[in-house]
Amino acid sequence: MKSEPGAYSIDDLARDGETFWDSVRNYQARNFMRDDMRVGDGVLFYHSNAAPPGVVGVAEVSREGYPDHTARDPTSGHYDEKATDDDPRWFMVDIRFVRKLPRTVPLDELKAEKALDGMVVTTRSRLSVQPVQKRHFEHVLTMADTRPAR
Repeated sequence: MKSEPGAYSIDDLARDGETFWDSVRNYQARNFMRDDMRVGDGVLFYHSNAAPPGVVGVAEVSREGYPDHTARDPTSGHYDEKATDDDPRWFMVDIRFVRKLPRTVPLDELKAEKALDGMVVTTRSRLSVQPVQKRHFEHVLTMADTRPAR
């Protein structure tokens, strides 16, 4: 899951302990949250639009997909007039803080790591929610824990 640190950071999640992941307005990302994410699934927390962008922490899904209330709130910056109680259109999940990584694993390292070939974030995908294979997930954690900070 990607977030700009100025909007919501891993430190914010650590402070809050748990949050809902709302305002996703891309159908593919929505489908991942609605259809594929399950309670207990690990989440790589990624800071986008940061210097450097990269994986900064770990969270886990604490509530499976449910309708995103911001879509039906006209005062929200993410209001969608087509969303209704019968057809909510947009979904969100809740996530819980697990840990902050000892160092950021920057995007350039992710891209250079052969073991991460095929990981969606290393492509030009701009999705804020992306699937991660278990082997990729575990390798990123190993990178964070075993390589010295730059």
